[in-house]
Formats: sequence, C-alpha cells, structure tokens
Amino acid sequence: MSESNAPYLAIQVPMMPKDTNRHGTIFGGVLLSYLDLAGAITAQRELQLRGGNPKASFVTVAINRVEFKKPVLVGDVVRFETSVVRVGRTSMTVRIDVHAERGAETIHVTEAEGVFVGVDLSTPERKPVALFPDAS
Repeated sequence: MSESNAPYLAIQVPMMPKDTNRHGTIFGGVLLSYLDLAGAITAQRELQLRGGNPKASFVTVAINRVEFKKPVLVGDVVRFETSVVRVGRTSMTVRIDVHAERGAETIHVTEAEGVFVGVDLSTPERKPVALFPDAS
C-alpha cells in the first residue's frame, strides 16, 4: 500500500479555561487526548477511502515522539492536521501536527506520531484484522 502524505484536517478545537493547568496554559494531557482522536479519525477515514475492511475499528497502540514545542493558551483555536505515514497489514501510522491559531498568528505547537491497529469489535477477542484482506 502506498502512503498518503496529503494533509488532512482531522479536528479543530477552541481551547477553554477548563483545559488549563495552574500556569494558565493548556494541559498536555488535553492535547494528547485530541492527538489520539485525530489519529484514529484519520486512520478510519483512510481505510474507508481505500475500500478497506469494514470490520476494522481502530484502537491506539502507541502515541510516539510527542513534542510540545510551544504553549497553547485559552482562546487558541487548535488544528490537528494529519497524514498517513505507513500502512501495514493490521496497523496504520499517522503523523499529527498541531497548530494554534492565535489572532492573526498560526503557531506550530505540537507534533506526534500515532500507531493504530484495526480490530474486529464484533468478537470478544477483539483481535487485529487485516486492513485490506484482498491485497497481496
């Protein structure tokens, strides 16, 4: 399978006061939860676009190399832009770049890579399934 490097806007979220730490910046854990969501949305979208296994639902295996480059502030509108880096037999690796829109300025605040595995949720074992079973 060839990889898709075209950026995709998976989610866009305004940062609210409830998401702040005692320093007035957004908790890293809040950004991590959105990184996870953006990566899973992208993997599912890519699977559907390529006509993959309809039984595959994605679960997170790893969020790798997270780098918090700049702080995120209340009021920032944060964009989670993604691209597929690698497609394996049962997994997909997604790059996630996070940009904060702060007024007229756009700042690259975080980057990470997530690994998502397709599993069959209709079975109690929830074992990994081939994403593209007919592909050789």
